[in-house]
Amino acid sequence: MFRTTIVFLSLLAWVSVAHALTDAELAAVEKAENYLNGINTMQARFLQANPDGGTLEGDLFISRPGKMRLVYDPPTPMLLVADGAFLIYVDTEMNDASHIDLGDTPAGLLLKENLSFTDTDVHLGGVQLGASTVEITTSMANDPAAGTLTLVFSDAPFELRQWRVIDAQNKEVAVTLFDTRRGVKLDKSLFRYDARRAGSERD
Repeated sequence: MFRTTIVFLSLLAWVSVAHALTDAELAAVEKAENYLNGINTMQARFLQANPDGGTLEGDLFISRPGKMRLVYDPPTPMLLVADGAFLIYVDTEMNDASHIDLGDTPAGLLLKENLSFTDTDVHLGGVQLGASTVEITTSMANDPAAGTLTLVFSDAPFELRQWRVIDAQNKEVAVTLFDTRRGVKLDKSLFRYDARRAGSERD
């Protein structure tokens, strides 16, 4: 029942930008790249809004490059771990895990050592500048109709506040970050999945 919540991490590739960007949009994209590349470690609470109107909360941990962990608050039996090679979706109730190549997911984009939205495999679908926000949208290269990923940054201070995914059925999952802290000391064990501990995860 929680499989739909992984949709934002299962997109595979991206299409090139559909139109030339303005100078302001290009500057915003560069600012976003610099912000993400400047993250060494980060910890935050998150609120996930699902297509059915339900919400889930939990803790996010990031150690760039390549490492991430999302721990959902009880009673949600779900854990996501990026260990540098794979994104691992864990159903802690069933003690079952699914592995996806990290490079084939949006998480792989966020966790790249040298992130660039103009890489050959990561292209922009659009940039929207709001009064106090910047939104950067991408979509799948091999199937543009399959869905979009949008990263939302606040402008003052400039930081990642949300990501949204709209899938092929036009269903949206939004993950909003709050209480964000950067440069925190994180235990390396956070980014390893041990099946023997899956049923009791809430580190």
